[in-house]
Amino acid sequence: MQKIGILNSEIAKVLADMGHTDTIVIGDCGLPVPDGVKKIDLALKLGTPRFLEVVEELVKYMEIEKIHVAAEMQSKNEACWQEMHRLFGDKEWIVTDHEHFKQATKTAKAVIRTGEITPFANVILHSGVIF
Repeated sequence: MQKIGILNSEIAKVLADMGHTDTIVIGDCGLPVPDGVKKIDLALKLGTPRFLEVVEELVKYMEIEKIHVAAEMQSKNEACWQEMHRLFGDKEWIVTDHEHFKQATKTAKAVIRTGEITPFANVILHSGVIF
């Protein structure tokens, strides 16, 4: 049995299989998952697990080159926007409207669905390279 790291085997497998520029999405419980994209559903009940809780854990184990968020996060979920800046202030950011964000999820390796119920709590993480 694994004793450290991400215990969810589906998330661990996706992370292990990712290469440079591949993407993974972490979303709230309302984000649509495009046909053909793997959905890893962590939602237990409304609000659990929280979006930022999942993001903070993935950041520990993933080399991230850039992030993609919806511009609406800034005005509709300011607390989340601030936390994302705390976590990713030194990374390259792609900020688009929510419709373009949803289009970008179509090429992700997976979408991780959280129980988050605040608006626009979604991010696309772009894999970096460790060398």
